[in-house]
Amino acid sequence: MSGFSPDWLALREPADHAARDAGLVAALARVLPPRLRAVDLGCGTGSNLRALAPHLGSAQDWVLVDHDPALLAAARLRLTDWAERAEPAGEGLILHRGPARIAVRFRALDLAADPAAALEEKPDLVTAAALFDLASDAWIATVARAVAQARAVFYTALTYDGEEDWTPPHPDDAAIHAAFLAHQAGDKGFGPAAGPGATDALANAFRAWGYAVESAASPWHLGPDAEALLHQLAEGTAQAARETGQVAASDAAAWSALRQRPGTRAVIGHRDLLAVPAPAATAPS
Repeated sequence: MSGFSPDWLALREPADHAARDAGLVAALARVLPPRLRAVDLGCGTGSNLRALAPHLGSAQDWVLVDHDPALLAAARLRLTDWAERAEPAGEGLILHRGPARIAVRFRALDLAADPAAALEEKPDLVTAAALFDLASDAWIATVARAVAQARAVFYTALTYDGEEDWTPPHPDDAAIHAAFLAHQAGDKGFGPAAGPGATDALANAFRAWGYAVESAASPWHLGPDAEALLHQLAEGTAQAARETGQVAASDAAAWSALRQRPGTRAVIGHRDLLAVPAPAATAPS
């Protein structure tokens, strides 16, 4: 999988947390036991845990899984700072925040090769954030099968849906966006990426296993208070578009320069998804 830096993940975390659909988080909390076991796929620096844990039960056991040991090390530090009290527990941590006691273990694992290996302990919840638009339809189906075989609830947030609205408008908006989508469809380590089709692929895969599926929009709304994120997003979008060869380097640079001026705003579309097993989920026919 393509790597992400801790600095980028820290920059986007406030926007990610603000964008999550509160209704789906509440629905997730209602279907989970007060003492729960969770596995976070592609955990990065632990943002997904920080977003969800305050809404879940008083006794939580998390396994944070990522292929990158540097991100797992950063997650340990970020979670220690986030907690009201943190204690070492073997190679993991015990975090205390509010009424919750949260046990955290860290696991370096190549999810692209075998996502089912992350679910060996039969968790109550399998979760991820900003992951599945980078993955192929085939890998999504593999994850759905592993989750269904574990009889776990599944929740994912912030899957990119391809909708973008930048202001002020620029003549090359459509060309840049088309080139960006073409770039996103490339292989990010999990096969040809599903991109904006990932939420539909997830919904179809889980429904085939008898799961009840809900999804909701979770767009970023970025303005002057997210200037640094807007700048990084514009640079990254322009670079990706340029790499396709579908737009000239000079056009991509001009587009990025406009997007880094004061007054820029953007709405970047994502979707969240919750999949809950039926009383007797069965294998797809």
